[in-house]
Amino acid sequence: MSEPTVTRTDADGVATLTLHRPALTSALRTDLLAAVRELGADEAIRAVLLTGTGRVFCVGQDLAEHLASLRDGSAAARAVVAEEYNPLVLALAALPVPLVVAVNGACAGAGLGLALAGDLRVAAAGAPFTTAFAGVGLSSDTAVASRLVHCAGLARATELLLLAEPFPAEDAAAWGLVHRVVPPDRVLPEAQALATRLAAGPSLAHRALKTVLATAATDSLADTLALEARLQTALGGTADHRAAVEAFLAKRPPRFTGR
Repeated sequence: MSEPTVTRTDADGVATLTLHRPALTSALRTDLLAAVRELGADEAIRAVLLTGTGRVFCVGQDLAEHLASLRDGSAAARAVVAEEYNPLVLALAALPVPLVVAVNGACAGAGLGLALAGDLRVAAAGAPFTTAFAGVGLSSDTAVASRLVHCAGLARATELLLLAEPFPAEDAAAWGLVHRVVPPDRVLPEAQALATRLAAGPSLAHRALKTVLATAATDSLADTLALEARLQTALGGTADHRAAVEAFLAKRPPRFTGR
């Protein structure tokens, strides 16, 4: 029996997905998409944590597997972005709960796309990052170009994509690509602490905030205001909101139940 490509563990409302391959093989892509879609429908989960193993988070496409497909003349080699990567990125974006990514090591290509799909990213000090695509004669995938522009700006995104030079986690943080850089042995505990904190927090508000953030950079001011009004009106009638206001005035920590 083959070893799993992705494993899931649940604790305290947090589902942790661990990648057990350094590169995105066909099997890993299939298994990861299935796991993410399953999480999206699991109402018991209030936060998701994605990480890798060892000294690698994810270095993108498995090039040995890809080359074999190219040599065979398989049409699947050219359809993989539309048929596998795009659905995976869309499934990650559709997660209604916060996604924390623990970048435990090397992060490249589509692996960078997975990392940038997270709401919060914690990286190991010194972990190497690279866009990688131009180095193998390809354009970007997994929304890397779009997310780089949003996080780091057009000028930086252009440099990172065209030159495809490696850069360390510390630069990634300075450019807005990751939120925290910690010693390698602290990456998973730090990310777990963030995910646990989010899972114990206002899950209804988190869902609403993710909805606003998804379009905040592209919607008109009027559309953003209308969306905020609709969401806040709905949340204003929840038990969580009332209990949190009462807790604030009583100077005690709030307890959120998701209702």
